[in-house]
Amino acid sequence: MAARSAPSCHLRLEWVYGYRGHQCRNNLYYTAAKEIVYFVAGVGVVYSPREHRQKFYRGHSDDIISLALHPERVLVATGQVGKEPYICIWDSYTVQTISVLKDVHTHGIACLAFDLDGQRLVSVGLDSKNAVCVWDWKRGKMLSMAPGHTDRIFDISWDLYQPNKLVSCGVKHIKFWSLCGNALTPKRGVFGKTGDLQTILCLACAKDELTYSGALNGDIYVWKGINLIRTIQGAHAAGIFSMNACEEGFATGGRDGCIRLWDLTFKPITVIDLRETDQGYKGLSVRSVCWRGDHILVGTQDSEIFEIVVQERNKPFLIMQGHCEGELWALAVHPTKPLAVTGSDDRSVRIWSLADHALIARCNMEEPIRCAAVNADGIHLALGMKDGSFTVLRVRDMTEVVHIKDRKEAIHELKYSPDGTYLAVGCNDSSVDIYGVAQRYKKVGECLGSLSFITHLDWSSDSRYLQTNDGNGKRLFYRMPGGKEVTSTEEIKGVHWASWTCVSGLEVNGIWPKYSDINDINSVDGNYIGQVLVTADDYGIIKLFRYPCLRKGAKFRKYIGHSAHVTNVRWSHDYQWVISIGGADHSVFQWKFIPERKLKDAVHIAPQESLADSHSDESDSDLSDVPELDSEIEQETQLTYRRQVYKEDLPQLKEQCKEKQKSATSKRRERAPGNSIRLHFVHGYRGYDCRSNLFYTQIGEIVYHVAAVGVIYNRQQNTQRFYLGHDDDILCLTIHPLKDYVATGQVGRDPSIHIWDTETIKPLSILKGHHQYGVSAIDFSADGKRLASVGIDDSHTIVLWDWKKGEKLSIARGSKDKIFAVKMNPYVPDKLITAGIKHMKFWRKAGDVCIWRDIFLVKTVKAHDGPVFSMHALEKGFVTGGKDGIVALWDDSFERCLKTYAIKRAALAPGSKGLLLEDNPSIRAISLGHGHILVGTKNGEILEVDKSGPITLLVQGHMEGEVWGLATHPYLPICATVSEDKTLRIWDLSPSHCMLAVRKLKKGGRCCCFSPDGKALAVGLNDGSFLMANADTLEDLVSFHHRKDMISDIRFSPGSGKYLAVASHDSFIDIYNVMSSKRVGICKGATSYITHIDWDIRGKLLQVNTGAKEQLFFEAPRGKKQTIPSVEVEKIAWASWTSVLGLCCEGIWPVIGEVTDVTASCLTSDKMVLATGDDLGFVKLFRYPTKGKFGKFKRYVAHSTHVTNVRWTYDDSMLVTLGGTDMSLMVWTNEMEGYREKRPCDSEESDIDSEEDGGYDSDVTRENEISYTIRALSTNIRPMFGIKPHLQQKEPSIDERPPVSRAPPQPEKLQTNNVGKKKRPIEDLVLELIFGYRGRDCRNNVHYLNDGDDIIYHTASVGILHNVATGSQSFYQEHNDDILCLTVNQHPKFINIVATGQVGDSGDMSATAPSIHIWDAMNKQTLSILRCYHSKGVCSVSFSATGKLLLSVGLDPEHTITIWRWQEGAKIASRAGHNQRIFVAEFRPDSDTQFVSVGVKHVKFWTLAGRALLSKKGLLSTLEDARMQTMLAIAFGANNLTFTGTISGDVCVWKDHILCRIVARAHNGPVFAMYTTLRDGLIVTGGKERPSKEGGAVKLWDQELRRCRAFRLETGQATDCVRSVCRGKGKILVGTRNAEIIEVGEKNAACNILVNGHVDGPIWGLATHPSRDFFLSAAEDGTVRLWDIADKKMLNKVNLGHAARTVCYSPEGDMVAIGMKNGEFIILLVSSLKIWGKKRDRRCAIHDIRFSPDSRYLAVGSSENSVDFYDLTLGPTLNRISYCKDIPSFVIQMDFSADSSYLQVSSGCYKRHVYEVPSGKHLMDHAAIDRITWATWTSILGDEVLGIWSRHAEKADVNCACVSHSGISLVTGDDFGMVKLFDFPCPEKFAKYKRFLGHSPHVTNIRFTSGDRHVVSAGGDDCSLFVWKCVHTPH
Repeated sequence: MAARSAPSCHLRLEWVYGYRGHQCRNNLYYTAAKEIVYFVAGVGVVYSPREHRQKFYRGHSDDIISLALHPERVLVATGQVGKEPYICIWDSYTVQTISVLKDVHTHGIACLAFDLDGQRLVSVGLDSKNAVCVWDWKRGKMLSMAPGHTDRIFDISWDLYQPNKLVSCGVKHIKFWSLCGNALTPKRGVFGKTGDLQTILCLACAKDELTYSGALNGDIYVWKGINLIRTIQGAHAAGIFSMNACEEGFATGGRDGCIRLWDLTFKPITVIDLRETDQGYKGLSVRSVCWRGDHILVGTQDSEIFEIVVQERNKPFLIMQGHCEGELWALAVHPTKPLAVTGSDDRSVRIWSLADHALIARCNMEEPIRCAAVNADGIHLALGMKDGSFTVLRVRDMTEVVHIKDRKEAIHELKYSPDGTYLAVGCNDSSVDIYGVAQRYKKVGECLGSLSFITHLDWSSDSRYLQTNDGNGKRLFYRMPGGKEVTSTEEIKGVHWASWTCVSGLEVNGIWPKYSDINDINSVDGNYIGQVLVTADDYGIIKLFRYPCLRKGAKFRKYIGHSAHVTNVRWSHDYQWVISIGGADHSVFQWKFIPERKLKDAVHIAPQESLADSHSDESDSDLSDVPELDSEIEQETQLTYRRQVYKEDLPQLKEQCKEKQKSATSKRRERAPGNSIRLHFVHGYRGYDCRSNLFYTQIGEIVYHVAAVGVIYNRQQNTQRFYLGHDDDILCLTIHPLKDYVATGQVGRDPSIHIWDTETIKPLSILKGHHQYGVSAIDFSADGKRLASVGIDDSHTIVLWDWKKGEKLSIARGSKDKIFAVKMNPYVPDKLITAGIKHMKFWRKAGDVCIWRDIFLVKTVKAHDGPVFSMHALEKGFVTGGKDGIVALWDDSFERCLKTYAIKRAALAPGSKGLLLEDNPSIRAISLGHGHILVGTKNGEILEVDKSGPITLLVQGHMEGEVWGLATHPYLPICATVSEDKTLRIWDLSPSHCMLAVRKLKKGGRCCCFSPDGKALAVGLNDGSFLMANADTLEDLVSFHHRKDMISDIRFSPGSGKYLAVASHDSFIDIYNVMSSKRVGICKGATSYITHIDWDIRGKLLQVNTGAKEQLFFEAPRGKKQTIPSVEVEKIAWASWTSVLGLCCEGIWPVIGEVTDVTASCLTSDKMVLATGDDLGFVKLFRYPTKGKFGKFKRYVAHSTHVTNVRWTYDDSMLVTLGGTDMSLMVWTNEMEGYREKRPCDSEESDIDSEEDGGYDSDVTRENEISYTIRALSTNIRPMFGIKPHLQQKEPSIDERPPVSRAPPQPEKLQTNNVGKKKRPIEDLVLELIFGYRGRDCRNNVHYLNDGDDIIYHTASVGILHNVATGSQSFYQEHNDDILCLTVNQHPKFINIVATGQVGDSGDMSATAPSIHIWDAMNKQTLSILRCYHSKGVCSVSFSATGKLLLSVGLDPEHTITIWRWQEGAKIASRAGHNQRIFVAEFRPDSDTQFVSVGVKHVKFWTLAGRALLSKKGLLSTLEDARMQTMLAIAFGANNLTFTGTISGDVCVWKDHILCRIVARAHNGPVFAMYTTLRDGLIVTGGKERPSKEGGAVKLWDQELRRCRAFRLETGQATDCVRSVCRGKGKILVGTRNAEIIEVGEKNAACNILVNGHVDGPIWGLATHPSRDFFLSAAEDGTVRLWDIADKKMLNKVNLGHAARTVCYSPEGDMVAIGMKNGEFIILLVSSLKIWGKKRDRRCAIHDIRFSPDSRYLAVGSSENSVDFYDLTLGPTLNRISYCKDIPSFVIQMDFSADSSYLQVSSGCYKRHVYEVPSGKHLMDHAAIDRITWATWTSILGDEVLGIWSRHAEKADVNCACVSHSGISLVTGDDFGMVKLFDFPCPEKFAKYKRFLGHSPHVTNIRFTSGDRHVVSAGGDDCSLFVWKCVHTPH
């Protein structure tokens, strides 16, 4: 059938009419070659006005909506819409793709912009967050991403004058972005009073931080920095859509149809109003403008492109036009001339000249047009309208002939009859009307057979019949002109149709895909002469079919370009062109038709024209023009590599099963066994479904793979070495061109590719993250730098990697069918080829080799009978191998075959390690080297063919089919296996490692067993029979067939082997007498199939396991069922133990027992170690008996999935294991407990973390369980209730005074202490000092800088550089939330570089995401910001040895570990660290790839390989009684030693990842900090200790932690708890839990306290001295401390023994009152610090305490809703004289009036009250209150301070306030950690302020010092005191 192949002719896109002006802007530019670039539909267009030629870029799959031009004006970036939209960067000259950026945005790409030098590209998505993304587009790498805005973004631009700055604008916003590291940080533009907050549509950046932007109302807004400085009003009459900057200035275009030109300072130059020009019209709207020299390009909303020459500005030149709004449906071609007519919903009808590519006529109608037709003589043009009418025009001058309206619904189709007498009009109301042309279109008939709307009509050539299609897919016929329906098929058969535009009918069956909705092909047109058919569908695809095409699913060529629906398609009158029109994209495409004969010459067309352009995917259909597939290939395509359980998922599964095991782990579990096993030899090679996976290495070893093992085989010594890094089947292997590295790809949910070194067998790089299910083919590029890989997901994804960096370079979908091979072209480095099922047409005639040049098939060569499976290129020629078992050598052009080798038994050389199973096995892999040809066969053999002919067999395994049967010989090192491949094999396990004998069986087998004397071998077969064979010759002795189902286990009784027990799948065990060959007993009673049987030592009892997990016992030989209590089972001496059930082996079932089965077990003869194999491919060793659930084990991965059988050899020296699906036999050597080289064993201790607790310490628990709140989400610290002040209704003041009044002037609100004569307002606060250090829950965060002159540490969100000599401080304040960790770069190249990590909420990359800042400690410059996905926060950071990499650890539930290249902001690798908290992770000081992490009950040793992180758990098993404790700190020694400090005070010493000794009780409490000195290797440790004579909390050790010297910290604390240590020159720097930083001299052990702080917060009490620069603070830690601002230090502290809440100086400064949390208050004398008096009248906390200004009274406010008054003149007895009644809630603040007679009280329900002193009477009179002058003002309530409450305070409060002594400034502190500066009074809501950040959440108190010199603020969460210097406005 013709339709089996696609037509051999072809379409080439020649012209596109249209320009996308709707919904797009700034999309029209001049390129460097003076061509014009724009886009329409899904095509990028480059138009040359000089040559009137178009070039097309067609790399997009959907509508393009954004475009940016590279600054050099050659490259173009375009972005499209779609579910997975992508960005293409392409060359406007060659229209070839340069780069594709994808996988980030969704919905579409709204804006694009290049930066100044064109290296980076920014894109904005259409998703809900309007994501902004910055790309390094050449490398296809995303550099940074952030949520853009909550609403649409319309334009984005790089600031071309400042690096790393961008501006974006959109709906009601403009944002100024800075890019640092990988963090994009926005600042919103401040509209202020200068302009209205409104939508900004476009922008351009200029010098001096100026930005010009066009607004919706036609104004231009000018910004300086982030502030609006002026507006240019009325620049346009309506929205400004486009702004374009060039050398001369700026051009703007607006909705008013005007273009304005401005000079560089935005002064107007000229205006061009396009509506006024001769081409203009009302409603013209400009969407895009581009100004270059004296030319201006303008794109309009109505799809026109104008070019204006500035000198003749009123004569714009119309370059391009097209249809605009609405859909475009109508298309007709002129019968005799090269003209096409289109009509659209924009009511215009247009005539296009196909020869000149121009619009030649246009006419506007009254209604939207839906269809068109031209009469046969070309005179009349009929147009069908949307309202049911139709109009006929004369083509010549577009004048109307008639207008007829007979119908109400749209006319969708009309056609003239071929003889020109009738017009058939098809309507959406299911009717077709026939009109007579000559009778002035009188209606002469109607056809009413359809039940749905009419879609297509065709006339017969003789004009006597009409066929119609309707929306139901029905095809009907009518007789003309009357319209009678024709139902007889006979009558229709002979009809010849004049045209074919119907979509249903026999002739066009093939255009429908096999499964398709009937309405998605919109239009068809047949070309009878060329015998082709063109179709248009809803997916934007034009297809070319052969005509007629009768069978569904015919082959076609397809062409893309239209975006969505192609509504109509027609051949031109002479079949030279095809015209297609797009519904939504308004575009008209003109395609040139290239018939067959021209194609022959097409090979020589220029590449731009070449056929590659056509995207002609042959077809979607499955009907193929290829003979049947070869059976082997067929099988291979059917293979599935899906797993029920992927190994990656095991950790989660275990977590889910944890609950069950909680109950189970009450019993003390056995330790794992002391023995371990090591893989020794593997029999097997994966050939049955893999190819080209066998190579010689540099030194002539052979590398290949089987199961999950990469094998390096040394053929001289017959030994193997193994790469065991994979955890599931390896599917492909390739070797680096230098033959030293190998890449292997495996099965997995997220399968990985490992690149490893064949010498050291260490992984160099691991690639993952882009394939699913598995990797089926890989290849290195010729230079070895890149690697291509193919996945086995449904679309067979192809990925190209830079493997050393571990980066994905590009990714593509491969094909629907399986891809078998991928090869990089060695000569053209960017090309690669994949071959697979029918998509290189590789299997044309089975066994040909196809030779291709570029993309044309050059020739095929008959090479093999059957498929060619393997090829290998040599220097001069090729070698191939195929299914026919022949190896052929060819010359270099495949002209002639030089030599063939047949793989036959006869040719086997004497040194072979086994036997060939059959002659001419199918060859799956070929490789050359070292004078030999290496051949791998489908049967799992590896052979070496000498060039002279002899063949040596090196390695072999079972063929395809599961292998289950395994038996070891009773006294020789040999074993037997039997498999479903129908062979029985005997293997030698001694050093010769070969297959000794093989025998083919009639059926596959499942089990086998040697007799006790080793002479006979019993084999159970799958058909229910079994046989006994001679163990040496394998010849039959006897066979039986008693059962139908397969035999599952077979066993000789011990001793003389008198009986043979045979278990089968039909649930019986037969017992035979071996000598008499008779069945003597049957064991019945099992409910399911039998899985394992064992004899007892006397041969009298059988133990049986069944598939229903029953454990049964039968007496032999009769088979009577016995019930034996489980206690007795242990006492019975069993001859063998292969059972997996019963108490003795309860512990072998894993936590995830439901998901996986333990399939086999075997006990050593000394009954000590039980080996098991399970469905996940693990081989495990347990100590026997394994009682109690979930025993501890050692685990080994080498098999891929099911381990079907395990057996120890007779002397326990080896363990033999069988892989079911990997067909491999693995031999492991048993290493006894004593015998242990220090070789890292690849085992894991157990499924469950040990249930011993890791130890307990309060500080560790607190650090582990702390939850960090981020500022933005912080809530109020006081339990306030009621309505916030700014929401309360104001009561009208009683006497609203008249404006002019003789009343005395209002008294001062506040008594102003004589602050000079003139009052100067405070305009700024500058941070000067911080008293505080975060030691309570952070560690290793104090370091020396500059040779010990400075120290660096942090508190709250501030990094502090503190000078040791002067005590002066400078600050890094860029963090927006609390810092949790700090580290210093030790590399000399990065001197004084610090990294700090902070808390954050979710890792969504927005501004509140956790981040790491890298900054210069001296100048506080930020060098990089890394936003991370560690939700919650970053708890540890560490620089690598070279200083270029940074390691970070998150507080997220997975405790992610990430490695960054911090200078670029690039994330290299990231991985879940541990399921419990990780405290610290540090790089080895000499490495960029090795690091160690420690945490709750874990220590892990990590390696960075490429982009992958590999970890090994620390192994404890080498030391007796070592247990995994919680590890807290890390230090390093030479020779790969690692030291970890534990919670118990021990230090563990690790060599590699194995524990080699323990330094017991290095400290008495947890070892919190360790520091490795790089210059001399000495190690400092810090712990938690009580000070004693010999011990100290800080110790200095030698390099191996053998000797130490202790230092005592003389702090006077009961216990010293050290949190951070650092060693400088002769000094040790210590940070403590008590917020002290201490310097200890190494020589004299003298301590110098550098920094003090409160230990626990909040710090509630704060008081400043009336006249000096001192202040007091009182905190939860029970201390009151006196601080000196001038000397920058703590002068004194008093321990009160109880938490203190408030503190106050007396007016003279000689007394201090302190209020306590327990209700007590104390008065101290300042001079002697003696207690003057104390009293406790209340049980709850005292919140505020105040001396009256005349020093007479003391007011004490408490949380018992009361204020008590005490008269101090009565002496220290302190009797209460009265109290204030009816305070509605707890007291917050109190202030006395200047005359001591009133007290104002603010309370917890947002109410302020005034009381008389000392009576306590409530004062209600507003007028009186208004006249009071206050001595101080600290209230947060009251009309005077209403403005301090912000809009955003739903959950958070203002906590404290203080008015300056001058009475005109006010500072506040709130729950968000902000300090704000207001003017006082501020009665208006939401007053203006300046804000100062630095505190953690909750500023608890704030005060001015005397003379308003400083402000002191106290922190809640951060326990720190900030001292801010006040900057007064100058006079």
